Amino acid sequence: MLAKGIYRLCGLALLTLAGLAEAGEGRELAARQGIPNPAVIAHRGASFDAPESTAAAYLLARDLGADYLELDLQRTRDGVLVAVHDDNLQRTSDVARRFPERKGSPVSAFSLAELKSLDAGSWFNQAYPERARAAFAGLRILTLDEVMDIAEGNPEKRPGLYIETKVPSLFPGIEADLKARLQARGWLDTPGRVVLQSFDRNSLALLHKEMPQVPKVLLLWLGKGSIEPASAQTFAESGETDKAAFYARQQPKSAAEFERWLDYAKAAGAIGTGPSAALTAGGAQSYADLVQPWMNRMSHDKGLLVHVYTVDEKVDFDKVMAAGVDGIFTNRSGPLLRYFARPPAREEAQILAAHDY
Repeated sequence: MLAKGIYRLCGLALLTLAGLAEAGEGRELAARQGIPNPAVIAHRGASFDAPESTAAAYLLARDLGADYLELDLQRTRDGVLVAVHDDNLQRTSDVARRFPERKGSPVSAFSLAELKSLDAGSWFNQAYPERARAAFAGLRILTLDEVMDIAEGNPEKRPGLYIETKVPSLFPGIEADLKARLQARGWLDTPGRVVLQSFDRNSLALLHKEMPQVPKVLLLWLGKGSIEPASAQTFAESGETDKAAFYARQQPKSAAEFERWLDYAKAAGAIGTGPSAALTAGGAQSYADLVQPWMNRMSHDKGLLVHVYTVDEKVDFDKVMAAGVDGIFTNRSGPLLRYFARPPAREEAQILAAHDY
C-alpha cells in the first residue's frame, strides 16, 4: 500500500515537471505568434452566466478580462456574417414560434432582418433558471461587426477574436468574406489579435490562402471523418446512454494516426490545434482525451500550440495544465482567470448589472 502511494506521488511529480517543461516551450511558440500564454478563450462569450453568443455574454467576457472572444461564424441569406453555433436555430431562439414552417432550416435560409427578429436569450432563462435574468429575454443574434464593436468597446479591456468557420461547406467564399470584414475594420494589423479555427481542413487552407499572416488552429475530434479511433464503433452504434463515459474510453487508433492530423494542421498553415478534453465530471462537453502529455509533447515538437476545449472546473484546469496545454476554451472566464492569478476587478454579477442585465 505504501509502495503504491510512493509510486503515485512520483508519477504526479513527473507529470508536474513534464507540464512545466511543456509550458516553457508553449510560451515560446505563443510569443512568436503574439498569442497570450496560457490563453483564456471565452467560448461563445461568458456563456455559463449569460446566453451564448449574445451581447451579454461577450460584454461579460470582455470586462472580466478574457484574452479572446470566441465565436462561430455563419452567413445569412443576404450575405451578412453572424455569430451562431448550431446548424439551425431551434436550441437557442424562438424560431419555432416565429417561423414554425422553417424552424429546422439552416441559418443561411434566413435574412439578417429575420434573424434579428428572434429572441436569442429567453431559452437560457428556461434552461438555467438559477442563472436567469429578466433582461436576457429578447437578446438578439449578433453580426461579426457587432462582436468587433464589443471587443473594441472597453479601452481597458481589448480582447482579440477567436473565430471558427462553422459548417463552411454551406457558405462558399466565407473565408474571403471574413478577410474583407476584418481588413475593413483594421483587425489584421496586430499579430495575434485574431485567431482563426476550423474542424474543416479545406476551410483552414482557404483561410491560410486569404490571411497567411493570421494564426490558425485545426480543431481536433476523435471519430469518423477526423482522427480515427481504435474502436470502429460510434456512440450511436454502441447503444450506450452515457456519452461522456463512452468518449472517455476512446483512444486514437495509433500514435501515427494522431500525428497524421498534426501534419494535416501544419500542411493547412495552422500554428496550433484545438483538441477535446475528457472532463472529470462528464457532461455534455466531455469528449475524448486528446490532450494527453504525449500528445501535447508531439504537438510542441512540431511547433504547434495546444488550445483545449471546453473546460470549466478547477479539477480539469489542473489536469489539462499539468498535461501541457497552452490555452483553454471555457464557458467560465472568471474562474479560469482567477485560477491563473488574474482576478477580475469585479464579480460577474456586478459586471452584468453595470450593463443593465
